[in-house]
Amino acid sequence: MAMNLRLPSEVATALQAEAARTGLSQQEIVRDALGRHLHLIDHEAMESLITERDRARRAGAVQPARVGYRKVRPRLRLPKGTTSLDLLGRDDRF
Repeated sequence: MAMNLRLPSEVATALQAEAARTGLSQQEIVRDALGRHLHLIDHEAMESLITERDRARRAGAVQPARVGYRKVRPRLRLPKGTTSLDLLGRDDRF
């Protein structure tokens, strides 16, 4: 189920800080907190389901990307009137 959640600024800041500290997503933290609050999740049982990647992320062995997503610019500029198909059909290849 998808939902919108409005949080007080202090809670939102704390959630962002916890996500950065643990390497978990904000969604994972909120889902876990709701599950424990509603007594739907046994915390010890959940620990056994944590993947190796999650353990590495929590231990700090996996670092977040230093640079965020950015658009990649093409590096190859073909001369006007030349297409990639022209390059594939060359006779000088062995």
